[in-house]
Amino acid sequence: MKKKKWIITSVILVVFCTGLVVYNHYRGSSSAADADPSEISIPRKSSVLNVNGLVVRPQTLTDGITSVGSLLPDEEVDLSFETSGKIVSIDFEEGTPVKKGQLLAKVNDKPLQAQLSKYKAQVKLAEDRVYRQSTLLEKDAVSQEAYEQARTELATLNADIELCEANIALTELRAPFDGIIGLRRVSEGAYASPTVVVAKLTRIAPLKIEFGVPERYASEIRPGTPLSFTVEGSLETFRAKVYAVDPNVDEQSRTLSVRALYPNDGQHLFPGRFASIRIQISDIPEAIAVPTEAVVPEMGVDKVFLYKGGTARPVEIKTGIRTDSVIQVVRGLSPGDTLITSGTLQLRTGLEVKLDNLR
Repeated sequence: MKKKKWIITSVILVVFCTGLVVYNHYRGSSSAADADPSEISIPRKSSVLNVNGLVVRPQTLTDGITSVGSLLPDEEVDLSFETSGKIVSIDFEEGTPVKKGQLLAKVNDKPLQAQLSKYKAQVKLAEDRVYRQSTLLEKDAVSQEAYEQARTELATLNADIELCEANIALTELRAPFDGIIGLRRVSEGAYASPTVVVAKLTRIAPLKIEFGVPERYASEIRPGTPLSFTVEGSLETFRAKVYAVDPNVDEQSRTLSVRALYPNDGQHLFPGRFASIRIQISDIPEAIAVPTEAVVPEMGVDKVFLYKGGTARPVEIKTGIRTDSVIQVVRGLSPGDTLITSGTLQLRTGLEVKLDNLR
């Protein structure tokens, strides 16, 4: 009996000890997991940032204006009749050049032609009446009033003829200037009126280029100012000259509207295309310019980082003009300085850096 109790007691002790070991094991794991990461000491390695550098050298910097504009036709008009009537002929081919005064279309003028013939037939009779009245007046056979009435009738008849001829002219649609006729929007037999557009006439030689420039360049842009422009899909650079500048500054964009003329002799450019415009204002010799990506704006101040003895050193600069790729530095840099041009967002004072490429 005593032996049996001893065995039971031993088993209980073994189970208790085993449970205590397991408890301590899991408790230790949990404590390690819940520990504050900031309290865990991790050895740090001193890092060196690889960067690119540029030796500052004076250069000639071109001050200019870049803008985006649109190509416009020199002249463009929607063609329509000045009178109403049935279209009896269309005398042009779509998309072809036409000359000023060329007949393009015509509406029915038969009633007007008949009226004109009637008036012209009465002219001879009216002239004879005036002649007879003049002869009789010289012989005092008729009154001055009768003679004046005959003359008035002749003048009225001639006026009616001129009016009729003018109305007949309105039945003809003619080109107001040289250009290219567009696609027609009516057919023969259709009823035309002043509100019905027959076709569009466009003159594309020369072409106009319309664009805007910042108001600070108002004094630099005037008629005769040369410019260059490119269009998408072409590697060619085209040249034009400013011919007009709007005297008012746009209140929203703070820009001036400018128009230039391009001869377009070969008529290979067409209205409606976008143009990238460049106007050269002046050349600045011996200028110090840095890549745009090297300048770090911070709290309203521009700065760059220089390479000094294997570390990055910030330098505050004052900037001047800007182009598409560089910024002029008017104060803060000297020829011979080694400028860091990459990794600027990672740089800080005293950071160790290594130059991979130096230009």
